[in-house]
Parts: sequence; structure tokens; C-alpha cells
Amino acid sequence: MNKFILTTAALMIGAAAGYYLPGQLNPTGTGAAEAKDPNEPLYWVAPMDPNYKRDKPGLSPMGMDLVPVYEEDLAGGDSPGTVSIDPVVENNLGVRTAPVWFSPLQAKISTVGYVGYDEEQQQDVHSRIAGWLEVLHVKADGEFVEEGALLYEIYSPELVTAQEEYLTAVRSGNRYLRKASAEKLVALGVPEQVIGQLRKTGKALNSIPFYAPRAGYVSMLKVRQGMYIKPATRVMRIGALDQVWVIAELFERQAAQIRKGDSARMQLDFQPGRYWGGSVDYIYPSLNEKTRTLRVRLRFGNPDLDLKPGMFARVDLLAQPTGEVLNIPASALIETGDSQRAVVALGEGKYKSVEVKTGARIGERVAILDGLYPEDRVVTSAQFMLDSESAISSDFLRMTPPTMGLIEETWAQAEVREMDADSRKVVLKHAPIRMWQQPEMVMEVPVDEAVDLNLLQPGNAVQVLLNGADMGELKITDVILPQPKAPREGGVM
Repeated sequence: MNKFILTTAALMIGAAAGYYLPGQLNPTGTGAAEAKDPNEPLYWVAPMDPNYKRDKPGLSPMGMDLVPVYEEDLAGGDSPGTVSIDPVVENNLGVRTAPVWFSPLQAKISTVGYVGYDEEQQQDVHSRIAGWLEVLHVKADGEFVEEGALLYEIYSPELVTAQEEYLTAVRSGNRYLRKASAEKLVALGVPEQVIGQLRKTGKALNSIPFYAPRAGYVSMLKVRQGMYIKPATRVMRIGALDQVWVIAELFERQAAQIRKGDSARMQLDFQPGRYWGGSVDYIYPSLNEKTRTLRVRLRFGNPDLDLKPGMFARVDLLAQPTGEVLNIPASALIETGDSQRAVVALGEGKYKSVEVKTGARIGERVAILDGLYPEDRVVTSAQFMLDSESAISSDFLRMTPPTMGLIEETWAQAEVREMDADSRKVVLKHAPIRMWQQPEMVMEVPVDEAVDLNLLQPGNAVQVLLNGADMGELKITDVILPQPKAPREGGVM
């Protein structure tokens, strides 16, 4: 029985081997037919979503035809997602590129505003007693008065009584009584020169004159000659125009970009081509609930008095520049949901879509925190088409800089603390280095002979190319200083 079982098992194994081995040894057999044809697609993906893969043609969730991916698309020396374009096609597509800059960013906010009086230089004129305006020397709004100019004369029984009390005290010879009655006149607003005239003439005045407390233009004249006024009545307001305020409004999203002291530039239609320079004087603490705008007060000099209250002005506000950061044109950034990408020009007609991490968007430029390097160039036109083609097989990674060879290198943003020219060493405070997983720190680094030490002066903010993953052999092999013209391209005045 056991012999029969062993014989049967041997025959079955031999039959299986006879079936399998010929197919393996014979290139025209069944095994060869099952090998993958290199001319056939490996799989199909959605044009707008490379993660949507299928083993046969069809439609994507967006209703677009799936795109085949061949073995040759994933092979070769280029990194996944690299797209090669013929120069003629590149020209027809209108592909344009821009460098990644290492520079400060500076926001320019364009808005509108209205010219007004400098309220700190305005002064209201009130009477401290009730009475009748016998004579009003200022007839209309807008009149200019010098300091000490006669404004109006008032008749008040209360003032007549106070004058008589003072004259009685003067005649009595009691200096304490004279001083008390004189102080009463001053408290009622009687000018010092009028009190002196009383003491000199010994006769009370029916109408007491009052004078301008400061030079300026009369505004808000609310009285007329012959009116009866009380202490609560504002007779007029006087304000200077050698300096004016401009109240401008900003959108809520722009509120964090402006600080007190920032520069401002103003232009008005009545003098095209002329600009006035000023500064941000005050930022109001609350927003307008209806328009969701924030008011900002600007201060401008007006020595020639060309600026008139109520004028409409176009205003540019120039914020303080940021520190030096990597940045690209905003047109180069591709945003899809929670993903942010840029298309990098690799040279020789090759492009690759890479994932980036962005910072602040200021003007027409966007700060780049991760994903790009100082020597990169990004595509600013036709990038969506290139990104769509690259996204089919791209890993969206750009883990090493373009200059990396056998020795590990990476760019890092740093501030030079100290520099020893004799030993060619510098002390740097560098930002976190992603590819080495190294946090921000202060370290001493030797400098390669090919690097100009003048670029590494203490206090300079620089981008340095660090060579060598082994910290014991680390050295600086290249240095990039900030771009001086970046703020202008970034949307400043």
C-alpha cells in the first residue's frame, strides 16, 4: 500500500515538472507568452490625480480619460516625474522661468484715503460766560487768523460785575482783595491785556474782546453776530494746515502687514505725477463692522498748503521688509486643495513638479520654507500643463540640491556671527537643515579656498552650501547674498 502511494506521488511530481520546465526553457512556450510586453501600459492613471490608478482604460472621477503609464516612463536616469520637452514645443508653449531669490520681501498696499486736518493742532474756541456777541470779526469758515488776532467781542452782565469788583479792589489798596478779583477775571476768560487796560483806565468795558489762541484756519463757525451764547456753545474751531492727516482704509487680511512708522506715499488727481511722502501715524483698534475695513491714520507735511481737507487721495503703504528668505513669483505656485507645488526647470528641456512649503505671500512673491534651493529656476508660464504631465509619475520630492554628487551637500540659511580670516573659519547660526535632520544651532565651520571671505562678514544674512554629511568634515563651499532688487519685483514702490 505504501509502495503504491509513493509511486503515485512520484508520477504526479514528474508530470508537473514536465509541464512546467518546457515552458520555462522554451522561449516560445506558455511562459514567454505570460511575460509583460514592454509596449503595453503598466497601468492607467487620472490626468489630474496620479494616485488614482487602474489596470485598464476608463474614466477618472472627473470624467476624463485615464492616461497610460509605460515602463519607459518610470525608467532611466531621471528622477520620477521628470518631463522632457522638445525646444520647438517649449517655445510654442511659451514656457518662461524665473530664479528662486534669497532676499527680503516687502509688501506694498495700495488703497485710497481722504485728507483732513491734523486734529492734534485743532483748537475749539468757547466762551466761559453767557452773553451776546456784540461784534464778530470772523465772518465765514476758511478764514485764516494769526495768533492773537481779535475774534469777537462779547457783552455779559456777569463780566461787567466782575470788572467793577476788580476796580473796587484796586481802589481799596488791599492787595489780597485785588489779587482775588483779578484771578476771577482770568477764570472767566478775560485776556491779560484787558485786565491791564482796566487797571490803567479805571473804567469797566461793556464789551470784552477775545483773541485767537493760535494761528490757523477757522472751521466749524457756528455763530453769527448778535447771537446769545453760553459756555456750552462752540464759537468756532481753529486748525493749522502745515501738516495734515490722511485717513486710509485697509482690508482685514492686510491688517497684520502694517506697523506704526511704515512709509506712505500719496498722489492726488489735481497734480498728476507729484508724490507726497509721509508715514503711518496710528492704526485704529477696531474694524468697521459694515465694510470690514481697518482705518489707518497717515501724517503728511504740507508746507505749501496744497493739500486741502476733504481731498481724495491714492495711497501706497510700504511695510517693513522681512528678513532674507527664499522666495518665488506668486505666479509660479500651483495650489490644489492642501497641496502646494512648483515646476522646477532642470535644464536641457527637462522639468519636474515638486512639493513646496510656503510662508507669507507678500505682494507678487511667496516665501518658500521648504522644497526649493537658491540655484533653482521655477516655471512661471505654462506650469499647469507641465505639472499635469509630471504629476502622473512624480514622487513630488526634491530631497537633494542640484549640485549634489558623491559628497552630500545642502543649502542652509544662516547668519554670520564671527569670521577668522587667518584660519578661514566662521561661526554661523543656521536655520534647521532638513536633509540632515539638524535643528537650528550655532557652529564653527571652515570655509573652502574658492569662497570669497568678504561675503561672510559678521552680521551678514547668507545662504551657504554646506559640504559633507559627516559633521567632522563639514565645510562651506558656496555663498549667496540676498538679492538687492527683490523688494521692487515683490510689489513695492
